[in-house]
Amino acid sequence: MGFVEYLIQRWDHLLELTIEHAQVVLISLLIATAIGMTLGVLVYRNELVMGVVLNVTSVFITIPSFALFGLLVPILGIGTPPTIFALTMYALLPIVRNTTTGLRGVDPAVVESAQGMGMGRWQRLVRVELPLAWPVILAGIRISTLLIIGIAAIAAIVNGPGLGGDIFSGLARIGTDQALYLVLSATLGIIVLAVIFDLLITLVGKLTTSGGLKSE
Repeated sequence: MGFVEYLIQRWDHLLELTIEHAQVVLISLLIATAIGMTLGVLVYRNELVMGVVLNVTSVFITIPSFALFGLLVPILGIGTPPTIFALTMYALLPIVRNTTTGLRGVDPAVVESAQGMGMGRWQRLVRVELPLAWPVILAGIRISTLLIIGIAAIAAIVNGPGLGGDIFSGLARIGTDQALYLVLSATLGIIVLAVIFDLLITLVGKLTTSGGLKSE
């Protein structure tokens, strides 16, 4: 049986795993975006605190995924909870870093003009600074997305949802006819998901970025 025939026969199974993979990535990304942007907004004015937050989130991303999933099992059990927790941790750094970078990169003259118009600090943040920083923040979200799409496959070691299960099943059957197809089909699914998510984020950027920033 060829690879194409294999894909046709197992299409339903692969689609189900791909949807599970996408769901867990999306949930983790939304949580990480909410936490990361909030942290970035809270610390970007204070260099010392910002440095501490960035250092802590940098530590998260250096923890080997196998080790992190193993450490989470006694606390969160197996399956979806440790998967979402770990993916959220890995996604934080690019979002926090780009949020602080984007906000600190806003032209002070623009902020002063908004202040001169009578806007308070939070009004300036919401109506001026965040919209101007949004393209940079979105770039961080894109990096986090592509990062955790791949890491989500490793969550199969704790019975996490998604395409990682087929990859590990294939690796466990090295030497059999099905091993290569299992790994290739799951890897193909992950690649397709990465392309889809990247296109969606690009679309979100076009829809949410002001015309003036696009032209720049």
